[in-house]
Amino acid sequence: MRSGMPNERAGGPEAPRTWTSRSMGSAFQHQIFYTLIRILGRRGAYFVLYFTVAWYVLFRPSVRKRSSFYLNRRFPVRTGIQRLWDAYRLSLELGKVLVDRAVLGILGPDKLRCSLTGRDVLLSLIAEGRGLILVTAHAGSWQLSMSSLGNLQSPVNMLIHREPGDVDRHFFEHGEQEQPYRIIDPLGYLGGMLEMLQVLKGGEVLCIMGDRVMGGESSALTVDFLGGPIRVPFSPYKLASATGAPIAVIFPHKSGPDSYALQVARVIRVPENLGRAAEAYVPYAREFACSLEEFVAEYPYQFFNYFDMWTQPPSRPDSSR
Repeated sequence: MRSGMPNERAGGPEAPRTWTSRSMGSAFQHQIFYTLIRILGRRGAYFVLYFTVAWYVLFRPSVRKRSSFYLNRRFPVRTGIQRLWDAYRLSLELGKVLVDRAVLGILGPDKLRCSLTGRDVLLSLIAEGRGLILVTAHAGSWQLSMSSLGNLQSPVNMLIHREPGDVDRHFFEHGEQEQPYRIIDPLGYLGGMLEMLQVLKGGEVLCIMGDRVMGGESSALTVDFLGGPIRVPFSPYKLASATGAPIAVIFPHKSGPDSYALQVARVIRVPENLGRAAEAYVPYAREFACSLEEFVAEYPYQFFNYFDMWTQPPSRPDSSR
């Protein structure tokens, strides 16, 4: 599954995408872990996971390469065995997140605990009546942690696109659990923009990933992250300016063997009517990037962007020539 931002206009040109969120494992391999969870529970699946991840990290160079882009930035002086260990820990944490997501769906919500820090802050923002935009990242298990948003007493909508051929399941797809949030597809009509505006005008909650661009370069701007420039979407901040909705930056993380926590890292207020120019939204995207840097400083092995975020897209030719 992938999550991102819509194009600024339907049919707009898309820059070549440098990332994929499709699982490396096959449907058969996923089924093996689902069976292990049913028979042996979470701990049994974890036991097998330790060896599975070691095999992938040692014998699949592509796994080490995909993790190296972020790890080189987060731990710039580490090499050799240290870097191999970092790649293992990062991949292991992702594996645990995927196992836990399946545990929640297969064995039920009583097997995992999800807490929300900053609930009063979010409730006060919702009470303003202009909707609430939650901007998060591919950190921890956002799917598990989002289940705690049911305590907000407001409908939750998520901008999500499932990549064709992806075999990963949402936790609620393992059984007969009710889907806890409404899904808006960023590849739908006008990139889902009309749906998102309607959600915010209705005073509801809208959750958007702020760390990946999915769509044309017209929907992205540049900020610094871990010592280098990256491209991030500015649509969350543009929506906030258009509707007056406040933004809460939230990050989930695995807080214990069987627990997850969702924390409010920052509240961002975007002035109204800033217009269409990306440059107007740089300060607010920069606040998000600073919050994400603080998160990875505390939880370095719970950030799961396995692509080179610091590769800038090629310059467009000058159309006036």
